[in-house]
Amino acid sequence: MAASYKSANTPADPKHSSRLGLRQHFYLAEVLGGLKLTGIRFFANMWRHTLHTVFRVKSARGAVTIQYPDERRPYATRLRSLHRLVRREDGSPRCVACMMCETVCPAHCIYIVATEHPNPEIEKVPERFDIDLGKCVFCGYCVEACPEDAIRMDTGILEFSSYSRGGMIYTKETLLALEPAGPHGVPTSPVPIPADRKGP
Repeated sequence: MAASYKSANTPADPKHSSRLGLRQHFYLAEVLGGLKLTGIRFFANMWRHTLHTVFRVKSARGAVTIQYPDERRPYATRLRSLHRLVRREDGSPRCVACMMCETVCPAHCIYIVATEHPNPEIEKVPERFDIDLGKCVFCGYCVEACPEDAIRMDTGILEFSSYSRGGMIYTKETLLALEPAGPHGVPTSPVPIPADRKGP
């Protein structure tokens, strides 16, 4: 069979445009079929919504759309969202500036400058801890590599876009101010973060 197509210089695919008839070339039947299917779905969905809202039939529920950002879908518990630095009881960062996160980061988006901690029992503390979220790939390696559990990605914040590159750089103070997400991943920090913010 394939040999005969090859010899006649005709494509083997029966749906190839060179093998379509006149009726199929106009696609009229396909267009009408698509409109019929769309109409069936539309009116069936509208009927279910009418039953649910007007006639109070609880079992009839039509297709719904989440009205984002006014309405939010619950996030998965393992979702990696915006980073935050964990604080000690005195408010200082738990980070000891060991550079593990900066070393393991494949995007090289973490920049740390270490200094002496006033408490002699703690060796170091980050004087500067910046994350360039414009470069971050949200792999979570920094969280896994941290021996002090000082950095987490559990804020539930996904809206942190910015109009400028400088606005995508989060400093130590900004990261320390963020709070962990509440139940179902709902952010407890103010969202959305203003997009016109300035960099450090």
